[in-house]
Amino acid sequence: MRRVQLIVAYDGTNFHGFAKQNHAATIQGTIEKALYELTKEKIDLVGSGRTDAGVHAKGQCCIIDTNTTIPTKNLVKALNGRLPKSIVIKDAMDVKEDFHPRFMAKRKTYRYQILTSSVNDPFVGPFSYFYPYPLDIERMQKAAKYIEGEHDFKGFCASGSSVKGTVRTVYSIEVRKVDDLIQIDICGNGFLYNMVRIIAGTLIEVGRGKKAPRCIAEMIEKKDRTLGGPTAPPEGLTLLEVYYDDALRYE
Repeated sequence: MRRVQLIVAYDGTNFHGFAKQNHAATIQGTIEKALYELTKEKIDLVGSGRTDAGVHAKGQCCIIDTNTTIPTKNLVKALNGRLPKSIVIKDAMDVKEDFHPRFMAKRKTYRYQILTSSVNDPFVGPFSYFYPYPLDIERMQKAAKYIEGEHDFKGFCASGSSVKGTVRTVYSIEVRKVDDLIQIDICGNGFLYNMVRIIAGTLIEVGRGKKAPRCIAEMIEKKDRTLGGPTAPPEGLTLLEVYYDDALRYE
């Protein structure tokens, strides 16, 4: 038995999230089906975390335990030949048998994209929230600065979450505008349920002038979700990369 790391990219538009479901197409279920077709083994795919329905990824880190003798360099091509075009295995590498992509993750970076052009763009739109209104980027940048650091982000967590602790550290957040596309890149040691989408939705309200930049600080201080904006739609969110201590990951 060997443990293999898979780096997976996917367009989540037509999937009901990462986690396997009995009667819906998911990233995990689709990859496990391809693994069975290839190896004839019932293999569990374990990811660094779950992404919601409609959310995308460029660098989702996963592991599998398998008895297959297929070299890792050939595993990528063999799996991609059995997967839909919307899911791609970017890389495969053997890792230590105790490596776990969720428990050993040090940092994650997400990107939320907002397309503010007057008409949608078929080349950008599927991976962005189409919001055809002007946004004040400087107000959004000012508000975003309140997010950096270690805080109790209870006010940025969707209801229904069963998480015990709500303290997280955001190492950096950058808000930039390229033509009509606004990108929000956020890197942290972990994120609460819908946290990035709540941040994005609140920054949109700030950019529209509906909320003051300091509303972010008030959400943190009062731990009050109602002070923020709506949860931004899933299509604008992409998991860019998950970071690890490679000394713990590879032999």
